[in-house]
Order: sequence, then structure tokens, then C-alpha cells
Amino acid sequence: MTYIEKLLDGAEVEWRKLGDVTEIKTGKGITKNDSSASALYPIISGGKEPMGYYNKFNRIENTVTISRVGANAGYVSFIDRKFYLNDKCFSILPIEKFKFEIDSKFLFYFLKSKETSITELQSEGGVPTINTTKVGSIKIPIPPLKIQQKIVAILDKFTELTAELTAELTAELTARKQQYEYYREQLLMVNDKLLMNGVKAEWKTLGEVAEYSKKRISSSSVDKSNYVGVDNLLQNREGKTESNYVPTQGNLTGYSIGDVLIGNIRPYLKKIWHADRIGGTNGDVLAIHLTDKAINPRYLFQILADDKFFNYNMQHAKGAKMPRGNKDEILKYRFPVPSLEEQERIVGILDKFDTLTNSISEGLPKEIELRKQQYEYYREQLLSFH
Repeated sequence: MTYIEKLLDGAEVEWRKLGDVTEIKTGKGITKNDSSASALYPIISGGKEPMGYYNKFNRIENTVTISRVGANAGYVSFIDRKFYLNDKCFSILPIEKFKFEIDSKFLFYFLKSKETSITELQSEGGVPTINTTKVGSIKIPIPPLKIQQKIVAILDKFTELTAELTAELTAELTARKQQYEYYREQLLMVNDKLLMNGVKAEWKTLGEVAEYSKKRISSSSVDKSNYVGVDNLLQNREGKTESNYVPTQGNLTGYSIGDVLIGNIRPYLKKIWHADRIGGTNGDVLAIHLTDKAINPRYLFQILADDKFFNYNMQHAKGAKMPRGNKDEILKYRFPVPSLEEQERIVGILDKFDTLTNSISEGLPKEIELRKQQYEYYREQLLSFH
């Protein structure tokens, strides 16, 4: 027997269309200009955060909402206080006949578990929109009220524990990032005697030790895993993800294992990746190829992943609305170069922090994602009625 079967203990579950047992209503239009920071009631417009606050409310507490228009159409929320509902959102409350048969929080948990399929109800073309008829056609289970309340109590506790653990992990991740930045600053610092961590260093320009890749590669040699565009480089030094776009004709700039790839549009986004494979890129991404064997490739990456480089890049960038790095000035960037032994020591320390804070497959980010998946698994088990 499944857990939900044990919980039901033979009790029947009735399935009804959402529109038959609840009132699905659209809110009333309001703009940000109507909001006031000193007002009491949040304005819910379907986004993940209130769009402001208003001095009146048009919905009571403990109400389920579903965003009906825009990029978040299909997003499900539970509002536990009086609020003002915008016209970009539905409110869902059991009708009088079912008022004491359907727990609103149970309704929320079930609809939240179906959020992906609700999002798929969006109309095609133009602004994403979900109409009332489609929402009303969603089928929901109605077990006995006591069973609903037991499920709500369990999921409330799970939600609380997951939120607490996620907050702890996020705080730990933040602390590790701060620690990483501190050690990066200390390890890459040079004093007025050109000593770096007590070791003699010399200043080099990027152009003295590296060059922009001159390699060319056919588009037939790339796929979503090794094609790198500025869109699939992640912000804040978090590497890259697979590309949603892969060119199908022509030649590309090729990159090799060990090259440093930097997003050259809006340098302040700090998009950088140390290549672990061979692939291709375009003119919006700089592929920097090391030419000096006296420099550890990973050390060069850490130098270019430093805030000092990104700040320098922005100072020389061209364009205001969409700044682009100046390729000539980038090659003039100066940085300290200690002995290879010291470079390796620095890299060893920084790479440990890098793995812990930025890797999507290791460390704390993965742990946070696992806790989310665990919560969704148990929610699914509790809401799997047949």
C-alpha cells in the first residue's frame, strides 16, 4: 500500500472539475502608480512578489491565486492575508456549497503540484494567457476534509523544514562565497615591493602571455554541449550551461581545452568559463589562448575571474546601453605573475572554494537542489490519488 492509501484507510475520493466546486474570479486592474509603500495590503498580480501595496483589499486571507497573463502565467500561490487582486491573476475559493468540504490550503498544495501542466494551458502566440475555462476544467481530488487537513499539516511541516534547511544552506553558501572572495583578494594581492604572498612577482600584460584564439572550426563540429554563445555563459563566474542554439553553417572561432572564454557583452555580468573541451564560439565571446608556458592555465583563469579584471574591462568598454569589452584594451590588462610553484599553490586554494561555491554538480548548490527535489517527491506521494 502507498502512504496515501494508508492515510485514506478505504475512504472515497471524489474527483471534480475545479470550475464546479470553486469560484474562479479575475481581479481588478491597478498600476504601480496606485500603490503606496505605506499601504497595508499587498497587490498580487501573478508574479512571485507583490507589485506593491494598496490601501484597500478585494480578497480575503487563505486564498489560492493563479497567474493568468504574462511570463508567469500558471504560477500558483497561497495568500494567507487580505490582499488586492490585480486583473492579471485568478483567485480561487471553494463555493458556498463546498466551503466546508474543501480546505483551501489542500487545494493550493494540489494545484502547486500540477503547476507545470497548468503553465502548459497558456495560449499560443502573443502574450501568454490562460483563460478561465481551461483553469475550470482542471480536475481535483476531494478526499474527506479530515484527510485533507492531515495532508496539509504534513506538507506544512515539510515546507517549514525545507525552508529552514534551504535558508541554512543558502547562508552557508553566501558565507563561503564571501570567504572565497576574501582569499582571492589576499592571494592575488601584490605589495609595493612586488611581493605576492612573500614571493617575488613580476607584472605582465595579458597580451604578453596570451592571444585571442586564431583557430577556426566548422559548425558541423559543434553541438549544444560544446558551442558557447554569450547566452549560455552563466553570470557571476558560474561557468556555462548547454546551448539552446547551435549554428548549422559556416565556420566559428575554435577554442581548446584550457582556453578562457569570456562573455564580451555587458562585462559587468562576469561571464567566464575555463574550457574543459574543444568547441566553437562566436564574436560575442572572447576565446583567450595561453601562449606562455611559465603560466599555469588555471592561474590565468583565476586572474581573469577576479573582480579587478571585470572592473577594468568595464572601464574600457564601448557603448552605454549594451557595453562591449574593448579587445585591444583587454590585452593591455596587467597582472602579477609569481613562480609556477606559487601559482599552483594559489590555484589549489582557490579551486577548492570554486568547487564548493560555483559547481552545479557538487557542493552546496547541489545540496539545495536535492532538498527541493526531496520535498517535491514527498508532496507527490501525498497527493497521488487514483
